[in-house]
Amino acid sequence: MNVKDLFAQLRAVVEGARSMPMSASAVINRAEVLELIGQLEGAVPSAFADQDKVYAERDDVIAKAHEQAAEIVTAAERERERLVSETDVFKLAKHEADREREPAADEAEALRRETDDYVDTRLATFEITLTKTLDAVTRGRARLQGRTHFDALGADVDRLDAAAGVDAAAPLTTPAELRPDAPEQAG
Repeated sequence: MNVKDLFAQLRAVVEGARSMPMSASAVINRAEVLELIGQLEGAVPSAFADQDKVYAERDDVIAKAHEQAAEIVTAAERERERLVSETDVFKLAKHEADREREPAADEAEALRRETDDYVDTRLATFEITLTKTLDAVTRGRARLQGRTHFDALGADVDRLDAAAGVDAAAPLTTPAELRPDAPEQAG
């Protein structure tokens, strides 16, 4: 056991001792207390020896700590130099990239305009072709509609003839035949 634990046990024995009536004295177990004191007598020299050893090693520990601190500072300075160097390289690379980017952007813009002109020309040609095709389709539809109007007109005449009771297959009659009260024309 260490010294601190032994003192804690001794205190617990004294605090837990039975009090004497009408007095600040207490009844304690002599053997138990003497046992704890004996253990303390054995533990104190080893504790002081540990303390003396730590105290003796103190200078070595401090020297090692200073050495480690110096190594850390040296490593940090090297890292700082590396980062500064990388920063300079980065700045130089960025400057070079910016210098190259401007002509590339100009070339890309010229290519875009050239491509737009080409596409516009091709679309204009396509528009002309489509317009001609649309005109041909419109004329063809007009012809078909004209023919359809004549067919519809013929159907209307047949319907009117049927309503009037005229036989469409019979030979045509003269206007006088259609109007019996009209005078005959000399012909």
